[in-house]
Amino acid sequence: MRADLVPDDLWERVAPLLPPAPERRHRYPGRLRVPDRAALAGVMYVLRTGVAWRDVPAEAVGCSGVTAWRRLRDWSELRRAGLLDLDDCAVDGSHVRALKRGDHTGPSPVDRARPGSKHHVIVDRHGTPLAVTLTGGNRHDVTQLLPLLDSVPPIRGLRGRPRRKPRRLYADRGYDFDKYRRLLWKRGVKPVIARRGVAHGSGLGKVRWVVERTFAWLHQFKRLRIRYERRADLHQGLLELACSLICLRRLRASF
Repeated sequence: MRADLVPDDLWERVAPLLPPAPERRHRYPGRLRVPDRAALAGVMYVLRTGVAWRDVPAEAVGCSGVTAWRRLRDWSELRRAGLLDLDDCAVDGSHVRALKRGDHTGPSPVDRARPGSKHHVIVDRHGTPLAVTLTGGNRHDVTQLLPLLDSVPPIRGLRGRPRRKPRRLYADRGYDFDKYRRLLWKRGVKPVIARRGVAHGSGLGKVRWVVERTFAWLHQFKRLRIRYERRADLHQGLLELACSLICLRRLRASF
């Protein structure tokens, strides 16, 4: 297994989150199970290079692409991060082309109605991803505003109860609906959303730019630039794994 794909500090954080391996049968046990770390290396290889699962070099990685695919299917989501600033958060969506259609795809309004999907993400003040969702390319960004907010896990701070919501939420004109402003206020979140029809220069970009940078980080992983997976849960798993790696980079930078 290539050590650079799953370094020790990443494995130390990921290993406790993985479900336990099933017990082997005493009679006719079959092949030995590929270690989880090798399977994760296979997933990481696909995520970084964008190759098809069948093209994963098993000799170099230590795991076949089929095994990595199956293990990704079976694993639960990975999302833990520290060093979060929940006072100011930002939300946005980004289109990607979907070559094989499947669940959560639709005609993209920004790509001549070709099949596409959308990545929706909510980030903290520094661009650390808090939650991410996948929808069809024809879904409006605002439809994922509340699901993203509800998906933010409890974040423990230095004192007091764990926090699950920001104080202020920044968004562009695509979220300019008074109905959703009222819903955010009811949840104790102050909406700071640009108004349609108002000239640019509101100053929101000084805070909101971090979510655009997070999309740039996500799309550095070649497998996320174009959606190849027909199954939405597999692409969602890759998306969440990429978010976990972004969180890990933040942790590394703090040490």
